[in-house]
Amino acid sequence: MAILQISEPGQSPEPHSQKRAIGIDLGTTNSLVATVLNRQTRVLSVDNDQALLPSVVHYGESDVTVGEAAKQLAVQDPLNTMVSIKRLLGRGASELQASAQAFSYRLADTDSAVPHIETAAGLKTPIAVSADILKVLAQRAREDLGGELDGVVITVPAYFDDAQRQATKDAASLAGLPVLRLLNEPTAAAVAYGLDQGKEGLIAVYDLGGGTFDISILHLTQGVFEVLATGGDSALGGDDFDYAIMQWLCKTAGIDAELRPEQARELLTLACDLKEQLSTNPVARVAYGDVDLVLDREQFNRLVDPLISKTLLACKRSLRDAELDVAAIDRVILVGGSTRSLRVRQKVAEFFACQPLLDIDPDRVVAMGAALQADVLVGNKTDGELLLLDVVPLSLGLETMGGLAEKVIHRNTTIPVTKAQEFTTFKDGQTAMSIHVVQGERDLVSDCRSLARFDLKGIPPMVAGAAHILVTFQVDADGLLSVSAREQSTGVLAEVSVKPAYGLSDDEIASMLKASFTHAADDIQARELREQQVDAERLIASLRSALAADGRELLSAQEYADLSQALESLQQIHAEGGADDIRKELERVSRLSDDFAARRMNSNINKALAGQHVDDIASPPPAEC
Repeated sequence: MAILQISEPGQSPEPHSQKRAIGIDLGTTNSLVATVLNRQTRVLSVDNDQALLPSVVHYGESDVTVGEAAKQLAVQDPLNTMVSIKRLLGRGASELQASAQAFSYRLADTDSAVPHIETAAGLKTPIAVSADILKVLAQRAREDLGGELDGVVITVPAYFDDAQRQATKDAASLAGLPVLRLLNEPTAAAVAYGLDQGKEGLIAVYDLGGGTFDISILHLTQGVFEVLATGGDSALGGDDFDYAIMQWLCKTAGIDAELRPEQARELLTLACDLKEQLSTNPVARVAYGDVDLVLDREQFNRLVDPLISKTLLACKRSLRDAELDVAAIDRVILVGGSTRSLRVRQKVAEFFACQPLLDIDPDRVVAMGAALQADVLVGNKTDGELLLLDVVPLSLGLETMGGLAEKVIHRNTTIPVTKAQEFTTFKDGQTAMSIHVVQGERDLVSDCRSLARFDLKGIPPMVAGAAHILVTFQVDADGLLSVSAREQSTGVLAEVSVKPAYGLSDDEIASMLKASFTHAADDIQARELREQQVDAERLIASLRSALAADGRELLSAQEYADLSQALESLQQIHAEGGADDIRKELERVSRLSDDFAARRMNSNINKALAGQHVDDIASPPPAEC
C-alpha cells in the first residue's frame, strides 16, 4: 500500500530507544513474524523453535491450540480444527459451499452474513480464528523484544478486496495489535530483496501461497515503488494443488464413496506430503492403508498444470493492464511456499523468459519486507524513507438515474486517493438523495457489486438540476473506502465507511474483469439506451408538469392537443424503442415544445416584474455598511 515516512524534528528515536515494530505475514498455510534489529531483518522462532507457525487453530471445550500441535489434531478432530481460515476472511456463508472440498467445518445457521463455525468452544468467525493466530505471533514478538509492541504491519494479498482487508484489520484489532498499515504481499517481497535500493526497473512479483495467488507489476524509480497493475485469484493456491492430488489418490486407491471429514483431512495431508516430496525428489511415495501410492513428477505436472495455467493467464492480464510486453520485465520474484514446486518455477521462467530471483526463502520474504516497513513507520529508520504506491484493483463508483454505474475512481488508480464528482437532483422539490456505492467495470449497476447505500437528507427544495451535491470517494493507504456526500449551499453532509459484510468470491473476482471486456460492446449500447431513457423521462416529467400548470392558458386548443399527443408518443417510444428511436423522438418533441417554453419564460418574467418601477430594477440597492 502507499507508505511514506517522513520524520519530523525531534520525533526520531534515540539510538538506544528503538521502538518495537514487527511485520506479520498472516498466511493461509503458515504465518510468520519478523523484526529489524541492528539493521538486520530477523524472522522470529514461534512454534517449537520453528519460524513457520502453521495457520491452524484447534478448539477444545476449555483450551485453544495454535500451530503444529493443532495441525496434528486436524485428522482426528477435523470439525474443531480450523485450517486455511484465511480463505474465509471477508466472505459470506453462502460462498463456502463452492469451496466445500477444502473445508470440513460445521456452519451454524445464523442471520448473519458472516459465517459462524460450530466448535467445541462455541461459535467462531474467521475473524476470531485469525485473531487467535495473530495473538500467538504477537506474544512471541513481545517476549523476544522485551515489551509491548509500538507498531505492526500485516501483509495481505494484493487482490484482497475491501471486505477481506477490513476483516484482516478487524482480526488484528481483536488481537489487540497496533496496526500501522496493511501492506500488499508482493510489494513487501520486493522490499525484502532490497530492490528499493536500485535506481529503476520493472519487477514482476509472482506470489503463489497456500490459498491465494497474486501477480503484481511494479515500477521502481529512485526508491519509489509504483504498482502499475495487479491481478490474481483470492481462492487459488497450494491447497488446490493438494485437492487435485487428493482426487488422484482417491482414483488410484479405488475410493469412490463420499469421504468422511476425518478421511478427507487424512488424504489431504498425504497429498501435501507427496507434493512436498516432489520438490526435491523425482518420485514420491506414501502409504494409505494397505496401498502403496507412488506419484512421479510427470503425473504431478499433469495434475497441476491447469492450475498453473490459470496463474499465467492472470500474469498476461496484468501485463496488458500495465501496457507492457513480457520482454519489458527486468526481474521476477517468487513468493509463497507453493513456488517451491519445480513445475511452478519452470513455467514461470518460461513465461517471463528469465530466471526468477530465489535468494530469499519464499516462505519468509513477505514477513521480512513487512518488518522493514514497520521499522520505517515507527520512526526507527532515519536514513531515508520509502514510498510505495499501490492501486485500486476494481473501479469504484455510484448509481445514477437509469441504473447506470458512474465510475469515480477507476481501476489501477494509485492509492491513497481522493476524488470528488458533482451530481444534482432529478425531480423538482427533491429534498433527499439515495447514494448507492458500487464496485466493478460494467456500465449497468445490475452487473456490478453493491458495496453500500446511504441517504443524504435536508436538501433545500429546488427545481430539478439546481442542487449541487459533491460526492467524495476516499481510498486510504490500506485500500479501505469511505464515501461522503455534501449539499454545497447548506453544507448538509452524509457519509459512510464502506465495510461490507462479506467479500467477493473467487469466481466473482475473475469474472468481473473478464465480463468488462467480453461485454464491452453490449455495455456501450446498454448505457446509451439508458441515457436516452433518462433524458426522455426528464422531458416527459417537466413537459407534463408544465402543461398541467399553464398549458391551457398559454396554448391554443390545437397546440395543447399536439403537445399532449407528442408526449404520449415519447412515452411509448421510451418504453419500447431503441436508443436511436428515443433520441429522434426527443429531438422532435423538444422542437415542438420550444415555443411553449419561451412563452412560459416570458409569462413568468412578466409576472415577476408586474407592479415594479423601471428605476427599481435598473438601480441596485445601496450596500450595507
